[in-house]
Amino acid sequence: MLLAILLEVIGSLSQFGAALGAGLAVIGAGIGIGKIGGNAVESMARQPEFASNLQTAMIIASALIEGVALFAVVVCLLIGLA
Repeated sequence: MLLAILLEVIGSLSQFGAALGAGLAVIGAGIGIGKIGGNAVESMARQPEFASNLQTAMIIASALIEGVALFAVVVCLLIGLA
């Protein structure tokens, strides 16, 4: 009886931890992409002749950050569902 209750509590805690990890991954990705976008716009305002190069680099960096965040969310969801 006590073991069943303990296992149920541990299971719910692992689901909570997985949800918390997924949320933190998404928040971190949002902050990272926001910083990239803000700094890129500021750089384009200072030197408009490099705008196309900065835009390309910004899109690549944002895609890499988004990919890592998606991977983290998938891993957290797999842990939570297991």
